[in-house]
Amino acid sequence: MNSLFFPIATVYLVIMNLLGFAMMGIDKKRAVRGAWRISEASLFGAALLGGALGSTLGMHFFHHKTRHWYFRYGLPAIFVAQALFLGWLALRL
Repeated sequence: MNSLFFPIATVYLVIMNLLGFAMMGIDKKRAVRGAWRISEASLFGAALLGGALGSTLGMHFFHHKTRHWYFRYGLPAIFVAQALFLGWLALRL
């Protein structure tokens, strides 16, 4: 099990972080154009499902949602929690 877990988990986390980054960029572009937006729940959902680092980087790269305290502090907090969990998991396996 250990031999497959880490490669699969790595691919999953890369995909989720790219998705979180892209969602921030897409939502920013739509906000500027006044088009249909991605919900804040979906943006947080991507972060909670493993894409917190990508979402945080996207937030700062695209200057999107940086005025909302719950994004400014929430996304990095989710990332720290995920990093601590992954560190704990790596020590246990």
